[in-house]
Amino acid sequence: RSVRSFVDEVLVIDDGSHDRTGVEAAAAGARVLRHVVNRGLGAAIQTGLTAARQAGADIAITFDADGQHLVDDIARLSEPLRSGDADVTLGCRTVDRAQMPWFRRLFNNTANVLTFVLFGVWVKDSQSGLRAFNRLALETINLRCDRWAVSSEIVKEIHDHSLRLVEVPIVP
Repeated sequence: RSVRSFVDEVLVIDDGSHDRTGVEAAAAGARVLRHVVNRGLGAAIQTGLTAARQAGADIAITFDADGQHLVDDIARLSEPLRSGDADVTLGCRTVDRAQMPWFRRLFNNTANVLTFVLFGVWVKDSQSGLRAFNRLALETINLRCDRWAVSSEIVKEIHDHSLRLVEVPIVP
């Protein structure tokens, strides 16, 4: 519900859940696309970005539904796209990393290093679930990973297609 005040449409990808995610999201006004079986984070992002592209969206935002992101960060993430300064923005949870649980910091730092080693691109928060893509990025990025590797794959796609990236500080 809180996301709706920042965007024109909320699209929820129900990735084969067995709870009431889809029902509750639809009742709150979201359009729900459902995977019959759990296919993973990457597949959910692919489905969402494809739907946004097909709908003619100018900007698409990924927003993990695990409660770790603040809706107020959506406006900050969108600004570099609206001003033409970026094709993709990544929410960067390095404002106060002490607020991030130690295991998440460890995983994130390891993933950042692996992303750099594998793809030659250094970003401060390769695993952030808060990202925004302009129309060019939506039409250009081609994701293939169905699981967690998609976050690093997004960084690779940004690099491979020379898309302009801006990391935007967000609250972890």
